Amino acid sequence: MAKYLLLKHYRGAPTPVEDTPMDQWTPEEVSAHMEYMADFARRLEGTGEFVDSQALGSGGTWVRFDGEGRPPVTDGPFAETKDLIAGWMVIDVDSYARAVELAGELSAAPGKGGRPIHEWLELRPFMGSPVAVDG
Repeated sequence: MAKYLLLKHYRGAPTPVEDTPMDQWTPEEVSAHMEYMADFARRLEGTGEFVDSQALGSGGTWVRFDGEGRPPVTDGPFAETKDLIAGWMVIDVDSYARAVELAGELSAAPGKGGRPIHEWLELRPFMGSPVAVDG
């Protein structure tokens, strides 16, 4: 088994087929999208391939070690990740081909008008996981 991170991006990835921003969707369209994601995760829980997933909020803070005392905290400048990364899912699968298959399926989550987004998802292996790029 190998773990992979599926990253959903707000922007920075190639343009999806349906690229209307989520803040322009109706509440029903947002609900349908979130339900698709939840159904997908439940199905993978059943096969043992789901590890975890989270949608990310828009805020963020930079923190670093700066010697003794309170670490400095700032709201920027960011590498724009709070605008780029919408959420993530971790899967644990038998092969790279299975990871690609699942990422492709997740890419079909509905968007505006209930149409599949066909969004690009970033697929990244965890360090230390065996990676066999099998066709």
